[in-house]
Amino acid sequence: MSNLHEDPAAMKALQDAIYRDKVLRARGMTVAERLTEVFEQSQHQFGMMLAGAMDRLGTWDEEAGWQEVGRWMDRLDRVHDHGLYVAEKPAAP
Repeated sequence: MSNLHEDPAAMKALQDAIYRDKVLRARGMTVAERLTEVFEQSQHQFGMMLAGAMDRLGTWDEEAGWQEVGRWMDRLDRVHDHGLYVAEKPAAP
């Protein structure tokens, strides 16, 4: 089997299949199941942010890690509040 990374068409087909599977799985879930999944993913992401902050600080102190995560989130809020970050692509002129 060839390396998928060397075959853009095969890589795209795999990405499309993964996306299709995720969509079909979500469509088969109840609202409660989807919400549970969202919360689990959010918890995982916050854990990853904590680990990244602690690694960047070079510490095992979770409190310091959470303070750093808070600092990052505050910075994102400031950027968003100043219009420097938006969730949607701007309209074409």
